[in-house]
Amino acid sequence: MRSESCDIFCNVIDNYGDIGVCWRLARQLAHEHGLAVRLWVDDLGSLAKLCPEADAARDVQQCRGVEVRHWIKPFPEVQPAKLVIEAFACKLPQSYLEAMAAQQRSVWINLEYLSAEDWVHGCHGLPSPHPNLPLTRYFFFPGFTSQTGGLLLECDLFARRDAFQNDAARQQAFWQSFGMDMPSAETLKISLFGYENDALAGLFDVWASGAQPVLCLVPEGRILPQAGQYFGATAPRAGSSYARGNLQVRVLPFVEQERYDELLWVCDVNYVRGEDSCVRAQWAAKPFVWQIYPQHDAVHWDKLQAFLNLYCAPIGAAAGQAMQELWRAWNSGGGAGQAWSVFIEMRGELELHAQQWARQLAANNLALNLLDFSQKIGRMRALKIEGQ
Repeated sequence: MRSESCDIFCNVIDNYGDIGVCWRLARQLAHEHGLAVRLWVDDLGSLAKLCPEADAARDVQQCRGVEVRHWIKPFPEVQPAKLVIEAFACKLPQSYLEAMAAQQRSVWINLEYLSAEDWVHGCHGLPSPHPNLPLTRYFFFPGFTSQTGGLLLECDLFARRDAFQNDAARQQAFWQSFGMDMPSAETLKISLFGYENDALAGLFDVWASGAQPVLCLVPEGRILPQAGQYFGATAPRAGSSYARGNLQVRVLPFVEQERYDELLWVCDVNYVRGEDSCVRAQWAAKPFVWQIYPQHDAVHWDKLQAFLNLYCAPIGAAAGQAMQELWRAWNSGGGAGQAWSVFIEMRGELELHAQQWARQLAANNLALNLLDFSQKIGRMRALKIEGQ
C-alpha cells in the first residue's frame, strides 16, 4: 500500500466522459493503491449522476473513499499533493501552481485523451517545462500498446464480470430492477449509448424488419429524443417502452458506473460513445460499435481509423471489413442499417476476438503505470537535487 497524496483536477466538458474517467481513476488510486485522493471537479452535478451519494450542493465531501472538492473561484489555499493529475489539459489554478513551485514536491502529470494514433508513442512521457515557474509537466497518454500508459482496469473487474455472466439469478435481478423479465435466449440484446445520430432510424428499421427479436436498451442521454421520435413519442423517459415489428426499445435511467458495466455484460452488442464507455465495452469482451466524439476539423476520423486498424488487424478480412463499414456508417450518420446486416453475421468471430483483445489489453494497467511513472520522476528529481 502507498501513502502518497493525489490531487485530480477535472473540468467537465463532454457531458460525463471527462468526469467518468477521473472518478474511475480517483477510486482506483484510493481503493487499490491506498492514496489519499482529492478530486477537484467544477460540475458536481455530473459526478452525482455517476455516484448517486454525491451531493451537488456540497463543496467538500467524502464519496467512496475519495475526498470530492468543488473546483470554484477563487481557488482555496491548500497544500498541493505529491501527485498532481491535470486531466485533459484543464489548466490548474494559478495559486495552486505557485504553491507547487514553492514546495517543489509534486509530480505534475497531464493525463491526455485516449488515442490509438502512432504519434502518441513518441509523446507519451515527454516533459513540458512551465514558461515562468520552476515546474515541469509530463504528458501521459492512455492507449492500447505497451508504448503508452495503458487503460484503466480494476484488479477484480474480470472476475466480477465472469461471476455475473455465470450467475442467472444475478442477471434476473438486474432485469427485474428495470421492471423487465429476463429476455429469451433467442432475443438479441443491444445497449445503445450515443450522441445524436441520423443513422438511428435506418438501424431501427433493420432491427424491426429482421427475423430475430431485438431488445434495444437506451440509457437516458443525447440520442434518446431521436429514439422516441422514431416511435412518434414526444417525451421518452426512463421506463418508456416502444415496439415495432421485431424491435422492442426500452428506455433506462442513466445508471452509475458499476451498473453500466452490468448492462454491457448482459448485452450481446454494445453501442458506446466517447472514451470511458468505449473502454468499458472492451472490458465487457463483446462486439461493440464506437461513436467517437466528433470534432469540427474532422480529425476524429483519423483517430477512429487508427483504432480500427489496430483492433481489426488480428481478425479475418471479412469480419474486419464488416466491423469497419458499420463503424464508419454509424459515425457518418447514414447507412448503418445495411452495414449492420453484414456485421451481425460475423458476431461469433467478433465475440471471440473481443475476448482475446480484452485479455491482451489487461497487461497494460494505466493506474499502475501512472504510479510507477510518477515514482520514477520523483527519484530523478531527488537525485538531481542531491547532485546540486
